[in-house]
Amino acid sequence: MTVGRISGREDELGALEGFLEDVRSGAGRSLVVRGEPGAGKSTLLRHTAGRAAPARVLTATGAEPESGMAFAALHQLLRPVAGLADALPGAQRDAVRAALGLAEPAAAQDGFLVSAGVLSLLAEAASTRGLVCVVDDFQWVDQSSADALLFAARRFGGGDGVGLLIGTRDGAGVRRALSTLPSLDLGGLDAASARDVLAERAAADPAPEVVEIVTAATGGNPLALRETARLLTPGQLAGRAPLPDPLPVGEGVAAVYGDRIVRLPEDTRLVLLAAALEGRGDARLIRAAAEQLGADPGALDVAEAAGIVEIRPPHVRFRHPLIRAAAHAGAAPAARRAVHRRLAGLLAEDGDHDRAARHCAEAATGPDEDVAADLAAAGERARARGGYADAAGLLARAAALTPDPAVRARRLTDTAAAAWLGGRPGRAHSALAAARDLAREPLLRAEIARLDARFELSSGNAAEALRTLLSAAEAAGAAGAAGAGVPEERARATRRIVLALLADAAEAASAVGDTEAAVRIGRRAAAVTAPPGVPEDAGDAFLRDVLTGMGALYDGDPDHGTHLLRRALAALPDEETGDDGPGHDHTSGTGPGLDSAGHDGFGPAPAGLGSAAESPAARLLWAAAAASLLGERDAAARYGARAGRVARVSGMVGTLPVVLENAATAERMNSGFALSAALSEEGLALAREAGLDNSAAAHLANLAVCAAVRGQEDECRARAQEALTIAIPHRLGLRAGVASYALGLLDLGLGRFDRAHERLTALAAAGPGTGHHLVVWGSAADRVEAAVAAGDIAAADAAAEFLGQWSAETASPRARALVARCRALVADDAEAPAFLRRALELLAADADQDAIAYDRARTELLLGERLRRDRRAAEARPHLRHAAEAFHRMGALPWERRARGELRAAGETAGPDGPAALDGLTAQELRIARLVAEGVSNRDVAARLFLSPRTVEYHLYKVYPKLGISSRTELARLLQ
Repeated sequence: MTVGRISGREDELGALEGFLEDVRSGAGRSLVVRGEPGAGKSTLLRHTAGRAAPARVLTATGAEPESGMAFAALHQLLRPVAGLADALPGAQRDAVRAALGLAEPAAAQDGFLVSAGVLSLLAEAASTRGLVCVVDDFQWVDQSSADALLFAARRFGGGDGVGLLIGTRDGAGVRRALSTLPSLDLGGLDAASARDVLAERAAADPAPEVVEIVTAATGGNPLALRETARLLTPGQLAGRAPLPDPLPVGEGVAAVYGDRIVRLPEDTRLVLLAAALEGRGDARLIRAAAEQLGADPGALDVAEAAGIVEIRPPHVRFRHPLIRAAAHAGAAPAARRAVHRRLAGLLAEDGDHDRAARHCAEAATGPDEDVAADLAAAGERARARGGYADAAGLLARAAALTPDPAVRARRLTDTAAAAWLGGRPGRAHSALAAARDLAREPLLRAEIARLDARFELSSGNAAEALRTLLSAAEAAGAAGAAGAGVPEERARATRRIVLALLADAAEAASAVGDTEAAVRIGRRAAAVTAPPGVPEDAGDAFLRDVLTGMGALYDGDPDHGTHLLRRALAALPDEETGDDGPGHDHTSGTGPGLDSAGHDGFGPAPAGLGSAAESPAARLLWAAAAASLLGERDAAARYGARAGRVARVSGMVGTLPVVLENAATAERMNSGFALSAALSEEGLALAREAGLDNSAAAHLANLAVCAAVRGQEDECRARAQEALTIAIPHRLGLRAGVASYALGLLDLGLGRFDRAHERLTALAAAGPGTGHHLVVWGSAADRVEAAVAAGDIAAADAAAEFLGQWSAETASPRARALVARCRALVADDAEAPAFLRRALELLAADADQDAIAYDRARTELLLGERLRRDRRAAEARPHLRHAAEAFHRMGALPWERRARGELRAAGETAGPDGPAALDGLTAQELRIARLVAEGVSNRDVAARLFLSPRTVEYHLYKVYPKLGISSRTELARLLQ
């Protein structure tokens, strides 16, 4: 892979050498070489690949005919190392093998999982001597391959030893896609370097004035310089004869290639057309297609002799992409269709049905159901492999060729779903609008409405999504209800779609904070039952019980609601419940969401779940929501954690940002603020990559609360503002409420009591879309404390009374402790200590003392403050000391300062401890440490966090000295 002398690119060559040195040293690096056609990108890439030793080199080149074929470029790049996929974690191995066409997908793959597998495979290939991946003509790389490679590039870390070198033309789309990667922009050569290029290709030394004119006319483009030198006579180069006017530069360079092709024999032009349309450079296929159309067998050799192509068996390569474009542009449409038909037949004989379908489509002159069906099947195969964006393109083309409007509506609906999952929301909305105009069948119309609402719920207005879903559920139920003349199969399909619509509606209602809608949803779900004697799907029964039970609780019927939710949880399959199978006791606790998330828990928000029958992760998150409403915080946390594990390894990681919302909230509710923030950082990054704005708002709001507890004022305000910017216009009452709560909690922790009281009072008055009833409950204890500190005793009494009424039926010690703490704040001075001691007794009865650490520390702080003011300093000091130490361990700096200030006032002068152990870890290090402490292997940590095993090892080498430990055992002990 050697190249000749490269003129005028000394700075670029230096940057590329630095790129190679970093990779050889074990770093993970990416670099984009960007420039116009002919700027020399491919030359620089070949030069770099030739100097990469001892690193292994993998190469791929984007081809315009294959730009819509899912994973075509990835197949080129990874084919030499595909055998290493056997070393990957099981789900990643299967996803990569399916994407590369080496195995059938066991189920529809998720793009995240394929991308994670690509990252792991690259790291595996780099494990011995490093790896350099060179991808040229990236502007023509299929979207699925591009997504996977960029996902991996964003996660290259220390110790990976993987380099990704990309060559691409400029353009708005490709610039946006590559915006996060460092780049080299190739400009034109200066006059001195241009002279060298001209002299290399000319029969005589060029005169200085000629160099100046040609350089200015070509912009210093190396390809244009070479072509100009070839065309000019010795006299023109020497300045003795006038130069052509105009010079063949810019688009004229392509015209020069067109002129060269026109002068070739007809047989040669035909074989060049076959090569241009075939795309992969398969010499056998190209020759066969041309010969079937009457071309001479030696026509390709003529093209090589003319300098148009290079033949390196078994491949044929155009010397420049502009030549391929000229061969395509110079052919008549009928000739192109004839070649496409021959290529389609040959590919079908070879068993390559996907490429055959694409060529058949290009040969079509109008609607053709046979062609459309083959193309749709190719799209479904691409979707099954996780190539959603490219599948959308195939399905859209199939729809365009479909003569039957009903079938076209079905294919447009499939296009919309694939486009959305592939990160193409514009195409998704357009396809869905077209499908809606055509669809007449009630179940398809319901599916279209559901997709429309899910798009809205993911990144738009949740209240609008709720309205759409409720209307669609009513329409679908009315159109397909069981009865005379309605086949049971259709009635069953209707029940399934109605339940799915109601589940999504419940999600939307939870996001908005609309309890009245939740009640209506529960009543409607209760009516979705199979006729007597007809077996019912277990997933449908589970979901109906959850939805109906939730509605009953919100409707003031706790006995019926509790019964239904417990029945649903008891029916979960053993393999999904983990330790919490049917034998688990779901009989404790009665209140609706009373202790679902601790002192500031905001209840269930099972976002992104849809029908419980659709995935194990969805069922587990609905189970977490049900357990949360029952006040079973520990069970809810276990279901949520289990859902996260299932989503990471089962191919359903498209739901992972949503799953991480629940996991991060659970960690925060259980006093794990650092771990909660780390999970939300991961979830936020994934949500943004997937275009899930509303999930991003959830993570931003959670990060704001974590920052508030830890006294990180700038971080808290920035995260809260980002969350509110999304949540308010999108009517996400839950997210807006949590973000506003974070600002109030920040003021409370920093001692700005009047401001905290103002914020938290406003929060309690906010309605659906800007606030949330569960946030009102969850913030009640803080509202009481802020009101007392601000001198508004009436408001404090009202908030304490509200919390007492809400928690009247709960059996949860933690919820009852909160009530006792609040009563202490509004009680007479003589009664307050007893209420606080009672609160501590209740907290001591909790089985998970780590989970209640924050509540306990807040209570001990209040008791210590009260005792000190009563001049009982000796009694106060142990409580204040315990509170300060607990706050220190949690990184709750403002609360620790308050406790230590009180401790000094009580006569104890001990200074603060050193920094909390986990504060020195980055979010990535903390996520890794947490999983390792749970006993997860490095390989599985890498699979769960979408990293390479070498990156995990690299971070662990940094974690151990930061924490002053040297083993996994010590790490587990520390984090426990």
